[in-house]
Amino acid sequence: MSRADTQEDLNAVIRQHSELLAAQLHSQRESLFPPDASKSMRKFTSGEAAALLGVNDSYLRKLHLDGKGPSPEVSSGNRRHYSAEDIHNLRILLEKTARKPGDYLPGRRAGDHLQIIGVMNFKGGSGKTTSAAHLAQRLALTGYRVLAIDLDPQASLTALHGVQPEFDLLDGGTLYDAIRYEDPVPISNIIRRTYIPNLDLIPGNLELMEFEHETPRALAQGNAGLFFFRVKEALAQVDDQYDVVVIDCPPQLGFLTMSALSAATGVLVTIHPEMLDVMSMSQFLRMTADLMDVIADSGADMSHDWMRYLLTRYEPTDAPQNRIVAFLRTMYGDKVLNAPMLKSTAISDAGLTKQTLYEVERSAFTRTTYDRAVESLNAVNDEIAQLIQKTWGR
Repeated sequence: MSRADTQEDLNAVIRQHSELLAAQLHSQRESLFPPDASKSMRKFTSGEAAALLGVNDSYLRKLHLDGKGPSPEVSSGNRRHYSAEDIHNLRILLEKTARKPGDYLPGRRAGDHLQIIGVMNFKGGSGKTTSAAHLAQRLALTGYRVLAIDLDPQASLTALHGVQPEFDLLDGGTLYDAIRYEDPVPISNIIRRTYIPNLDLIPGNLELMEFEHETPRALAQGNAGLFFFRVKEALAQVDDQYDVVVIDCPPQLGFLTMSALSAATGVLVTIHPEMLDVMSMSQFLRMTADLMDVIADSGADMSHDWMRYLLTRYEPTDAPQNRIVAFLRTMYGDKVLNAPMLKSTAISDAGLTKQTLYEVERSAFTRTTYDRAVESLNAVNDEIAQLIQKTWGR
């Protein structure tokens, strides 16, 4: 058998396996989310709703008894459950009588600039997409207007939000459509509403790689211009519609990542505290700095409001991890977020059904496992929200 025959056979096997896997994933999605294969957000207990709103459960009960705001679903045990839409409407109601602006709607006010957060690392398994998804959802659930952008051709963030690239994006629909060099479309054409109020999505798929392939050709022909501004210029079209943009960057330092870095006002680098990951991050940081120098030399302002490292999949009982965490905190100080994202079976198990931990029912796990994981996620995401507020001067 010739090498050419072997190559043809390999290509056929890879294509066959790709199509088989895509079909099985599509079938799984339809079985998980019938009848139209679309996702919906679970209901929240009155305690969860109160915590999201920052009020007491007794106050929510009084609002319900007084007939103010949306009526929750009341179970046979007289337990109240609120939808994400109910919580959003309650937030609007409470803001009208708030002591000061922003108590319940914490987003931008006059003079505040759009926060664009790039979540990045080019080492697989660093928790990049998991961090981006939970951050976007937590910010939306706590009252921010959020746009999540999947800039990773692997499209895991997209799949988590109920969009299957192989079936739902056959005619485009990624950020590539808005940043391509020929006939770009308005970014509003590719923004999708999600099943969470205040959270919109620009999905991703392999089509994003076209930007990586086209940019060198455009540069050679002198048609690329300041290619690294393309994401920033696209987002400027919807600047007034959002408070925060969360970008799940590709796991590589290519043209997409460079353009995202140019647009970002904040950078979140995920780190799994293992030696091999830290060694990889050393190379990532050096290459990033070199690329940012090149962009800055071309006239771009590469200053950012903030940059932080997020410790992910952290196990407090793991002695080697603790040594690495101590090493990183000594070296980088307050650039490392105080709150780490703990390793949890709850987070990974939720991912098996293409859900975040905010979407699954608490009853799906033991109480301690779920509570420990959610508290960890909330601590991380709320610390980032504080950075956003500080950037806005409050």
